[in-house]
This record gives sequence, structure tokens and C-alpha cells, in this order.
Amino acid sequence: MRKRMRQTLMSRRQVLNATAGLAASAVVPGAITVATAATQRTVLNDASGLSATPVARHWVVGGAEQKAFIEALRAELKDAAATNRPVALSAARHSMGGQSLPLNGTAITLDGAAIEPDTTAKVYRVAAGTRWRQVIAALDPIGFSPAVMQSNNDFGIASTFSVNAHGWPVPYGPFGATVRSIEMMLADGTIVTASRSENAELFGLAMGGYGLIGAILSLDVEMVENIALKPSFAAMPSSEFAARFIAAANDGRTNMAYGRLNVANKSFLKDALLITYAAAPSDGQPLPGAGDGSYATSVSRDIYRAQVGSEFAKRARWLAETRLGPKLAAKPVTRNALINEPVANLAGDDPGYTDILHEYFIPAERYGGFIALCQQLIPPSGQELLNITLRYVAADSTSVLAYAPSSRIANVMSFAQKLAPGEEASMLRLTEALIDGVAALGGSFYLPYRLHARPDQVRAIYAGTEAFVAAKRRLDPKLVFRNALWPAYFTV
Repeated sequence: MRKRMRQTLMSRRQVLNATAGLAASAVVPGAITVATAATQRTVLNDASGLSATPVARHWVVGGAEQKAFIEALRAELKDAAATNRPVALSAARHSMGGQSLPLNGTAITLDGAAIEPDTTAKVYRVAAGTRWRQVIAALDPIGFSPAVMQSNNDFGIASTFSVNAHGWPVPYGPFGATVRSIEMMLADGTIVTASRSENAELFGLAMGGYGLIGAILSLDVEMVENIALKPSFAAMPSSEFAARFIAAANDGRTNMAYGRLNVANKSFLKDALLITYAAAPSDGQPLPGAGDGSYATSVSRDIYRAQVGSEFAKRARWLAETRLGPKLAAKPVTRNALINEPVANLAGDDPGYTDILHEYFIPAERYGGFIALCQQLIPPSGQELLNITLRYVAADSTSVLAYAPSSRIANVMSFAQKLAPGEEASMLRLTEALIDGVAALGGSFYLPYRLHARPDQVRAIYAGTEAFVAAKRRLDPKLVFRNALWPAYFTV
């Protein structure tokens, strides 16, 4: 299976229109489009819209024959090491602080798709740039589903591993917990296989290593049966949520679970909603297909976006989630249909705002303290909080940069940040204060978002930081694999 994967990458399109302002371009063998700056630099950005970064070269790897891509990548890494040019590989660039952007370096966008399922072993081999929607499209017809995936279907699988994202199936840890092995190219051009039993150090470094350890080529990932699920909704005071959530996540009957907190000002974070999915009784009928990401969410995009600057809309949204949502989602739905959702379903289009994410991982026994911390800090900050989604993350004992060394409740927070003077500084101050408070609770924060943490906060919360930096310098002494995360957090 590994040999066939190396032979070809099937593209969903040959070239992305993602390189605005290119001055020159060329094509290397294997249909890899390479853009190089001549008189005008290529500028790339990420999902925040606040990370405009000039790059020297931009590759788009779509329908490349794998052998040609490997040869071209090996040559690029050699040249980059000789000229001190950073290299970063990515897919959707959904990070928010330049974690996928190499300043004046080579940016490589992986866009090819190849999936080889093994139904006996319940494992699928997948090329690094394959998007989650493509994985679902391949597994759904044969009755399977990703065991864990990132919460939206737009992202590349290797990117999900590199940021060690989690999903909402329970009782799993991060996505990396379901990865059996990876194939990656190191900075010297060597290709290695890494797993928990083979090159285990490399596996733990690359899992949540933000692409700083090597270029992932393919992954072997666990899959589970795609079954019909029936939802249950329970509204409660937020003070009761943690205990009930942990119990539900570990009771053996729950397949997927998440929570919400009420962000309306009048009852800010005082109310919670727990949504769980358990196997629905089979009626003998074939399961419906996963669709194309059009499964109706309990709250429409219009209501979600209307919350910006509107207390009325925030109250209406909570009413919709707690009253209307259970009625709209009463029927069973397949696991694949639930997870096959694009980011665009809740994306904003107001040019005066950008969506900014925070994420904090809190031990369940300290969750009340986190609620109090947010109630104390967020309203006075003036930042517009639109949503908090709560997910369960089991302990991660593999990743060197583990954000969940023990089981945690993940709090995914979405802010609508104004694109106005002073707002970025305001968000930075709020982030620093939240991280300090979370650290005091024994919690952690997530690294793929705005680079607003202080380096001392990173080192205090991520116990493996020094080991990670030392291994990085040993494995990549020329620091070829670099992005904005490295100088911000790891070189001071």
C-alpha cells in the first residue's frame, strides 16, 4: 500500500488560484507549479487575514507524480539549507499566526488526494495534502468514517496531525492518537517511517510539531464504522456542565459529544447545553450518504453572524439552540454526515471584522474557575465573543508538545475582532491575561492561533518545550523547516 501511495497523488484540481501578485512562474517535473518572485514578491496570508507574509517561492503540489515531488522536495531542502531559506508545508492555512508561513522562504501548498482503505485492519493510508472531505467521500461508500478528524472538513490530514487538532468523537484524545504511523522527509532529505514503536521520538516530535520536524508525506490512520446516531440535548447551569460532560464522554454509550455556553451579556456563561450522540436503533434500511457538507446545523449562519454587536441576536441564538435545535435535529443522522461540515457554514463576510479563535484546555475539576475567569476578563475587554464550543480531549502521552497531558475540557472560543486601530493590542492583552489565569488553574492553551502568548507562558505550560527545541536543532541544524511560530516562541 505504501508503494502505491508513492506512485501517484490524484489531484482535486491541478493548480490553486492562491498566488496573487506572482511575477514569474515555472513548472518542475510532475506538475508541481512553482511561483518565484522576480520584481514583485508573492504575499500569502492565513485565516486571520492579519498575517500577510512575503515568500520567495510558492509551490502548489496538485497532480504531481509522487516520485517527482520527492525528488523536487529533496532538492529544494538542500538548496534552502545552503541559502538559509526557510521551508514550510501546509494545506488550507487555517492557522491564525503565520504558523504555516515562511518569511522570505518557500511555501508549499499540498493539494493532492490519495486514500487507500484497509477494511480488515480498519486503517486508511492517506497522502499528506488530502482534505478531510475527500477522506469522508472515500470511506463513506464502504461504510467507514474517520475515528477522529478536525472539526471541519476543509483541512489537510498532515496539517491536522502537525497541529494535533482534536474533534468531538469520544472518548478520544487528539487526532494523533488515531494515527498509526507516518512517512516523512527530514531536513537532510532522508525519508523515514515513524510510529509509537519505530522512530518513536520522531513520531512524538512531529505529532503537534507544527511542521518544524519534517515534511510529512503520508499517514496510516484508524477508521471506525459509519453508523446512525441519535442526538440528546440537555440544558443546565454551567456549574453542572463539567461533571455531566465527563460522565457522558466516558459512559461507553456516547459516540460523539460537545457543549455550548450562553454568550449573551445578561447571563454571560451562566447557562450550558450538552449535546450527545448515541447509536440509533437500526431499521434495516441503508444509511444515507454523507452529502457534501450541507447537513443543517442547529443555528443558521445568519443568526450566528447577527450576534456581532447585538444582545438580542445572542439571546435569540441561545433560544434557537436550546429550543429549536432539539426539534430540528431529532432524527438520526450518520456519523459522516455530522462531521462533513465546511468552515464556510459560519464564516463571516463583514470587511470590518475578522474571526479570531482562542482555545483553552481545562481540567474538569477546575472548570468552575475557568468560567469565573472568563466572566471577569472578557466583558471588560470589549472583544466580541460569539461562541464557545466545549469538547472532550483524553490524555495525550505521545506528543512532546502535548496540550492535554491529562484529560481536559477544550474550550474553542470564537471572537469577531474589529479591523481597527488598537484592536490587535486589545486582543493581545486579553489573551495574555486569559493564559495567565488558565495556567493558574493547571490548564493550557492552543498554539495554532494568534502569536499573542509570551514565550515564558509557552515554556511554563508546555513542559516539553526545551526537549522539543533541542531535538529540532539536532535533527535540523540549518533550521530549514521554519515558520512564524519558531522565532515567536522557540528561539528566545
